[in-house]
Amino acid sequence: MTVNESPRVPSGLPDDPRRLLAVASGLLDGVVEHFRSNVGAPGKIDKGGHDFATQVDLELERRLGDSLLERTGIPVHGEEFGGPRLDTGTVWVLDPVDGTYNYSVGLPMAGVLLSLIHEGVPVLGLTWLPLVGQRIAATVDGPVICNGAPLPPLGPRGLADSVIALGALNIEGRGRYPGRYRIAALGELSRRVSRMRMHGSTGADLAFTAAGVLDAAVGFGDHPWDNAAGVALVRAAGGVVTDLAGRAWDINSPSVVVGAPGAQQEMLQVFLDLGDPEDFLPEPGEVFP
Repeated sequence: MTVNESPRVPSGLPDDPRRLLAVASGLLDGVVEHFRSNVGAPGKIDKGGHDFATQVDLELERRLGDSLLERTGIPVHGEEFGGPRLDTGTVWVLDPVDGTYNYSVGLPMAGVLLSLIHEGVPVLGLTWLPLVGQRIAATVDGPVICNGAPLPPLGPRGLADSVIALGALNIEGRGRYPGRYRIAALGELSRRVSRMRMHGSTGADLAFTAAGVLDAAVGFGDHPWDNAAGVALVRAAGGVVTDLAGRAWDINSPSVVVGAPGAQQEMLQVFLDLGDPEDFLPEPGEVFP
């Protein structure tokens, strides 16, 4: 799919996408109470890099994974237990608790993310945010449905009038998008936007962009379970989705930039104007002030 191509539900799916969306919605509704009642669950598995999973992550992935396979016959790839390849065939992609740190300390920006991927392309997306009472879902051809009601498509926005969300910032971070690169982008964006927010949940940022609550958002991570549901939602809303290099997003993309037409392109240009992220890596042995 090119950046400006209107999304379509592909042929070759094993079932009607509207039925699959209804089945998935019902299953996510079925875990809402368990999700709410276990807020504050401590970390159980240390993933390194200050990342962890709670017992709720494991329980929900097992429960939803088994139910999705039983009800739809489609295998599941989850954050915690993995699964089949995502670039071929039809696969559910599940993040049982997005915003795990938020969830573990009681911040409400946490939820369940589920998407259906067909030949590497998101076909439908669901983002359930039980702690704020938001259920956002769509097949990729739209419309986006929030708490049972269809939402209008996204209209053009200028960055100066926009509210945007940013992914995690850590000036000492290295990796593909070093901390200094992210901080430099933060500084440039702060001069050009109306408001900036940081929620600690990529799934929430993308879903709120699709719903028109935010006008654009950027995520610096490459995990499909974080990004695919929101990509489907933003495309369903008529928004624009790329990575930080301006390429159309796919299942192997290293990052995600989403937004309403106009706002997304202007925000992306801020990152492009910064140049190569590797230029922001500290010198070997350099000590941060």
